[in-house]
Amino acid sequence: MNSTTAPVWCKVPRFEIAKDSKLDIPAYGGRLDVKWDPGTKVTPSGGLAYFAVFLKVTGFFDSLCSDFPVDYRSNNSSSRRDIVGTIVLAILFGKDRYVQINALRNDTASMELLGLRKIVSEDTVRRSLRDADGKALDAWLSRHEHEVVDSMLRFAYVIDIDNTVKPIFGHQEGAELGYNPQKPGRPSHNYHTFFIGSARITLGVDVLPGKQHSGVCGMRSLWAFLDAIPRRLWPYLLRGDVGYGSDGIMSEAEARGLPYLFKIKRTGLAKELFAFLSKDDGWTDCGCGWEGREHRIRLSTWKLARRCIFIRRPNVPKVAAIPLERTQLPAPDGAKPAPAKGPRQLEFDFAKDRKGREWDYCILVTNEEKLDLTALSQLYRDRGDCENNFDEFKNQWGWSGFTTKQLKPCKAMARLIAIVANLWNVFVRLADPDAHREPVTSRPAFLNIIGRIVMNGGRRVIHLTSTHAEADAIRASLCLIGKFLEWVNSIAEQLNPETTWTLVLAYAFRKLLRLKPSRGPIPALIPA
Repeated sequence: MNSTTAPVWCKVPRFEIAKDSKLDIPAYGGRLDVKWDPGTKVTPSGGLAYFAVFLKVTGFFDSLCSDFPVDYRSNNSSSRRDIVGTIVLAILFGKDRYVQINALRNDTASMELLGLRKIVSEDTVRRSLRDADGKALDAWLSRHEHEVVDSMLRFAYVIDIDNTVKPIFGHQEGAELGYNPQKPGRPSHNYHTFFIGSARITLGVDVLPGKQHSGVCGMRSLWAFLDAIPRRLWPYLLRGDVGYGSDGIMSEAEARGLPYLFKIKRTGLAKELFAFLSKDDGWTDCGCGWEGREHRIRLSTWKLARRCIFIRRPNVPKVAAIPLERTQLPAPDGAKPAPAKGPRQLEFDFAKDRKGREWDYCILVTNEEKLDLTALSQLYRDRGDCENNFDEFKNQWGWSGFTTKQLKPCKAMARLIAIVANLWNVFVRLADPDAHREPVTSRPAFLNIIGRIVMNGGRRVIHLTSTHAEADAIRASLCLIGKFLEWVNSIAEQLNPETTWTLVLAYAFRKLLRLKPSRGPIPALIPA
């Protein structure tokens, strides 16, 4: 083959990568010089600078690192701070797989902001959670869960309890067949959670095998949580759906003198009683289109009669929006349609009164005797935020991932995610106490800021550049947080760590707490 007939690919020369990796090429907008600078301390998450100050002022990160129950003695091994710091960064930056930690390994600026020597490998993180003594790891997590949330318990609050299912696609410990509405027939884990719903503060989470989906299974961790705090910090109400309206759970709450408000299953007796009560007009307006009445009943599975609240509203027929993924498959003439694929629509029970009117209804049970029908009805409606909490943790914070063969690391990561999410929630509220901002919007806004650390006159300076459409508003919010933290730090010597954290919480949730009485001293140091 001569040179005149050789294909073009035979004429491609051999290239070698230059040490400076410099590229001089034409580009849009004029000629562009491209040069790599691997030694620069730069991060795509420059907003971490403000959150790092928040962790420093509150002391939580140092505390979390100091007693992590893994201590590798080798000179080449990773330190506790490096391991915990890597986990915190992975959670904070929205990772949900261990392998994604590798994307952080050269983020030297983030390392420096948290005082890390290095970001450890994914294998190191897995191994540390796997090798840690189970009891020591559980004690460490419990200690820091309480460290974050106990000061919040000074204010009157309601505990919401619920659980969610995590489908498992492998041969992991605890992956069992159980109740799984998302993927029927798929093994799963169950995340039993209790939290302050109004504030989006998670008090605890326990990851259990798929068969342990009933409410009573998750109550063990709640009772342990309550037993670990003084009685004066207990909630004024437990709130949950039908999974918790069992005699065992209610009897335990009653024995502890703890008020509760649960939804109960519509048993045959309950339905008959509702039909009977619907025959007359003795119903009280409960707001938002609902009306209610109460009756003391004892179901066959109960040891005693309890106060039950019947609430109803007229059923207004609506055309349900069917998700795109749930489609009715066509069938040949004369054949039954193929079953629909995708998530099932939520189904409600309805009842008719003697006038033929159709009602949507539910039945609540409580041992709270002081509140009237309207207050109890509204209290239960306030529980509607529960599913939003689970959506955040599963789809935005990583509960759907970080899966390992062993159940112990899965439990530990779920609790660590909750701790980091709580801290981030408080941090974001320092800028805006009026409303909760989901991490899907708050993290890109407050974290995804280009940051470059340089030395200037013997001082470290981080240059920040946001590409967000609301860059000016974001800068103003972070500067506001920075000013508040600067002020807290200026008076920190006058305060113990607990008082400092209570002060931060009171400032972050100041709008919410105005509506609720305090059960302890609120620092009178908050600037106007």
